[in-house]
This record gives sequence, structure tokens and C-alpha cells, in this order.
Amino acid sequence: MIEFKVAPRKATMGKMKGKTVYIAVPKGQQKISPEMVLERIVRETSLTEGDARNVIITLRNLILECARMGTGLDLGDIFSLRVNVPSKMEENEKDVCAKSLKTPRLTLTWKESVRKALKELQVDVDNPARKTTKTKKENKDKKEEGHHEP
Repeated sequence: MIEFKVAPRKATMGKMKGKTVYIAVPKGQQKISPEMVLERIVRETSLTEGDARNVIITLRNLILECARMGTGLDLGDIFSLRVNVPSKMEENEKDVCAKSLKTPRLTLTWKESVRKALKELQVDVDNPARKTTKTKKENKDKKEEGHHEP
């Protein structure tokens, strides 16, 4: 579960530009460290820590190689990567050249099992202002119910 808190921001664009708006921001970022990943791989497989470390290093090297060569990488049920090089729009056909290309990016596309897991993610927003309003509304509803009963 990810817990959020309410934070003020100044809108920089759109119909609320210049106004103070409120958004939900994560209270903290939880991460699984590389050491925790290695420990889990060792615990759940027959690989030694050195073998697991070599697999992770090789995966990193594969991603770097694919990025340099401009090729895609498919990691089965987890995700696929592809290199994306967008182009600037030019007025004339003859102006399109290598300088028209923008910065290359890696596009990561999650596979169905991961997308399904993301849909099941539980979130909670800690909003004290909403809680006091909700409590007042519940109290008001209880009072109204009392007036309608014989």
C-alpha cells in the first residue's frame, strides 16, 4: 500500500494557473535494495549469491547494449524495452536530418501480469481536512435520522 498526504502547489499552467492547488503526494518512497534482491534470489532459487549477482550484472549489460545498438529487449512476463528516438517537425522536407532527432529514450512496457498487479495496488490518502468534514457530515446524518423516526 502507498500512503499519501495532501500538499499545496502553485499551478503553473491550465485554467488554475497562478492559484494554489492541493495534490496528493507519497509520504515516503519504499524501495527494495539491490542487496535485498540478491538475498531473495538466493533464498528462492538454487543460485549462489555470486551467480545471482552475475545474472543482474549481465542483465544490466544487455540493457546497455540494446540502448547503444537501438534494439529492443523482451523479458518475457516482466517487461519489454525499446529505443524511441522522436523527431522534431521541420517545415521543409530537405531540412530533416540527424539534427532533427531528439534525445533517444528507452520506453518500458509492462507485461499483462505486472499491469494486473498495478491495478490491485492499494492506496490511502491521509487528509485531515476531509476527515473533519466527513465526521461532521456523519454526525449531521445521525441527527437527521433521529428526527425522522417516530
